[in-house]
Amino acid sequence: MLRDLADADWPRRAGLAALTAALGAEKIRWVGGAVRDGLLGVPVHDVDCATPLMPAEVIDLCTKAGIRTVPTGIEHGTITAILKDGPVEITTLRRDVATDGRRATIAFARDWAQDAARRDFTINALYAHPETLAITDYFGGLDDLVARRVRFIGDARQRIAEDHLRILRYYRFQARFGAELDAVAENACAELAHTLKGLSRERIAAELLALLGLPDPHPTVERMRSNSVLGVILPEACKAQLAALARLISAENAQGFAADPVRRLAALLPPSPDVAETVAARLRLSKAQRNRLVSAAERTASDSEKTQALAYRLTTPLAIDRLLLLGADATSIASWPVPAFPLKGGAIVARGVTAGPSVARILQAVEARWVAEGFPDSARIDALLAEELAKPAA
Repeated sequence: MLRDLADADWPRRAGLAALTAALGAEKIRWVGGAVRDGLLGVPVHDVDCATPLMPAEVIDLCTKAGIRTVPTGIEHGTITAILKDGPVEITTLRRDVATDGRRATIAFARDWAQDAARRDFTINALYAHPETLAITDYFGGLDDLVARRVRFIGDARQRIAEDHLRILRYYRFQARFGAELDAVAENACAELAHTLKGLSRERIAAELLALLGLPDPHPTVERMRSNSVLGVILPEACKAQLAALARLISAENAQGFAADPVRRLAALLPPSPDVAETVAARLRLSKAQRNRLVSAAERTASDSEKTQALAYRLTTPLAIDRLLLLGADATSIASWPVPAFPLKGGAIVARGVTAGPSVARILQAVEARWVAEGFPDSARIDALLAEELAKPAA
């Protein structure tokens, strides 16, 4: 059963009331994720607004009302209103003129139904009146929400042909909201999986990571593999790696760790640094994401033997990645304050060692023993240093 939007908190935001007053209640509708999530009782963060007003009119009316705007996507009809309780994207009603699977040429429209018809799924084409909160549903989205069914608007194959990324969006939305599979959508995604090759790597990476960040994407990713979709975007993910993903999700849940998309991507790859490098480059991942993938790929069974030493050597986040991927206990280091090695080179020079390579060698030797002994106190460090200094020079 769906919730009444009147029971949700987000429609009562003061900034939305100010925006409604500025543009006119009959000239705007809340649309998309906020409406969908509000009806499902899911927390709402971002609110989007549709309007028949032209972008210049939106800017003018907001300016007169003292609302600052930013032309974030003005070429596509989108203006962002900067409100105290969060920004709102205001987009002029649109219709597609031409599409090539990667981008669309649009024209502004005056008809709400035309705007709804260009959206991807029925559950994303629900419009709410800003004052009455009455829902306008052109394509049966409310029934699909009740059934937890993700269904394309119109012909599924045509909608995918317009934008190939809709294949991945379908799986992401199905993993998040779906219960009842839509056979037409499933078949269309499988049939047109090859078209994903024409998309930018950045768009694919963004959708893949968004999917992997959901509570339990494993069944959906498994279906993507069986439908030959996963093989197009991540051919390294064999059946064994799907099992590794399932084990990782189980370990995260059992140990109380939040879902992490990069860690889960690492589970889908064989433990090979070269493969991790290749995938990171292909998906245009950030340097930080690449470093995490490579570190995770370097995991060995011995990593689980001395977890604090691992956290000291790698940093806690990288150590947690490896331990969870190995199915080992990572809770002991989750809130462990990684100590700083207190011995400095100056203290060794003060003991009569000439500054240079000898100081670095002794420093490294003491640090290695300190870590191996479980980070003992300063008295033990002094003893370790004395032992190293007593050794004959190499």
